[in-house]
Amino acid sequence: MTDPNPATGGVRVPGRRPAGPADVAALHALILKSLDDDQAVETISIPLAGKSSIADHMVIASGRSSRQVASMATKLADKIKQEFGKIARIEGLPIADWVLIDADDVIIHLFRPEVRSFYNLERMWAFGDEKDAKIGAA
Repeated sequence: MTDPNPATGGVRVPGRRPAGPADVAALHALILKSLDDDQAVETISIPLAGKSSIADHMVIASGRSSRQVASMATKLADKIKQEFGKIARIEGLPIADWVLIDADDVIIHLFRPEVRSFYNLERMWAFGDEKDAKIGAA
């Protein structure tokens, strides 16, 4: 993907935030598709635009094991780097009970099911508005 900014020579600069809503939508779609391809369980996307300045979307999904969670996180970070030229920051990868991936405009939480039910992030970030939490289907 290229950046229309002539200062970068038409090349997307690693670590740079997506330029606009179309790039954010493309990043969000890539994330949902990657998680679906990797057989993530109970993937949901919570729109954060207007609720928080940390990101436009929060995606939450589960893997069946720590190994699957770690694999999904690694593949997702690689796809984001390939498609958008940015390095997604990853936390929690060695243990992989709960892995957080910061892709600037989209925050991804990957859990083992028992850890996900304990923290229940969906409920906290939906602000009591169940219609805001949408099932992520790419």
